[in-house]
Amino acid sequence: MLAFDDLDVRTAYDVWRLRQEVFVVEQECAYPDLDGRDTELATRHVVGLRDGAVAGYLRVLDDGPVARVGRVVLARSARGQGLADQLMTVALEVVGERTSVLDAQAPLAGWYGGFGYAVDGPEVLEDGIPHLPMVRRSPSG
Repeated sequence: MLAFDDLDVRTAYDVWRLRQEVFVVEQECAYPDLDGRDTELATRHVVGLRDGAVAGYLRVLDDGPVARVGRVVLARSARGQGLADQLMTVALEVVGERTSVLDAQAPLAGWYGGFGYAVDGPEVLEDGIPHLPMVRRSPSG
């Protein structure tokens, strides 16, 4: 897990390229991926490498009373190999005892459920893709 200033230039470039390849090109979602949140002091970047290359990524944001997990992405070549599980495990270490939220692509809600997340609202369309708001509550309430 890295703060923005801890990302070396090549890794940052590769992360943004991966997000573009999957979200903008593969999923055909034209949206402002570089939203200014990557550079926030509290944001933590979780980068998954395979053979020295960026193959997966997610970020954990500080949304005040909750942490927000987002931009969960895997290269096509890395899917189905357990890397996403590793990324989420690290994300939950970053989150710690805080309540955390995420917006899951609807077909992945069950997978996120395996990490303690529960659907917390109605399905919405984001860039034409069904998403479900999910929450993982702090053990203390």
